[in-house]
Amino acid sequence: MNSISLDHATYQTIPTPVSFMRRLLPSVIFYAGYISVVFRSSIMARKGRYGDRDWMASSIEILRLLEKIGLQFEIDGLENLAADDGPVIIIGNHVSTLETLILPGLVVPYKPTTFVVKQSLLEYPVFKHVMRSRNPIAVTRTNPRLDLKTVLEEGQERLSRGISIIIFPQTTRASDFNPKQFSSIGIKLAKKAGVPIIPLALMTDAWSNGTLLKDFGKIDPSKKAYFSFGASIQIQGKGTQEHQQVLDFIESRLKSW
Repeated sequence: MNSISLDHATYQTIPTPVSFMRRLLPSVIFYAGYISVVFRSSIMARKGRYGDRDWMASSIEILRLLEKIGLQFEIDGLENLAADDGPVIIIGNHVSTLETLILPGLVVPYKPTTFVVKQSLLEYPVFKHVMRSRNPIAVTRTNPRLDLKTVLEEGQERLSRGISIIIFPQTTRASDFNPKQFSSIGIKLAKKAGVPIIPLALMTDAWSNGTLLKDFGKIDPSKKAYFSFGASIQIQGKGTQEHQQVLDFIESRLKSW
């Protein structure tokens, strides 16, 4: 299946029986399949053959692997991705590795897309080839002034080519949402580029941070993964009101979940 936007609005996992081994060792079995996807994608990327459709397909494959170990998804607001013809900036809270892997499968069917990422991701073994092929905007996460300059300059360039941008304006991933750690960098870019924003609320703590390797934590299929895309917002004035709208949207969804 190339897309999960079944009715262009929502998606919900249809529960199916999970084998004994997948219930007993969900993380082990998932990571075996996940590593296979990453290696295949990396080989394609190194050969210059990893495009948007390939990125979308590998993202959906990872989602299916998670569903096979019993993890259920609830996704809504997909119609908001189709509401604007041009590029948008998607601004969301950052919880776990899960959303960075699943979002391409949700967004790319509607819009060419890239991420704002930490520079270190472009040096990550194997995965770096995949990430570099997506032409992301790389930031330090330690120098706010430099990061703002990078996002504004490179962000406008991507948007001018019709590429939407996904940004998580937090210093780090966190299961608890703290509005004080949520910067307005996405709002500033949207205002400068004259493009709308789409708020994104996430609850993906089913994929926890690992002890030795942060990106390889325990997968807990007893928890659902939630994604919710809000209606697009055009920036007016300084963007203070719009920034608050994003915060309110995220907080309201988290409370409902």
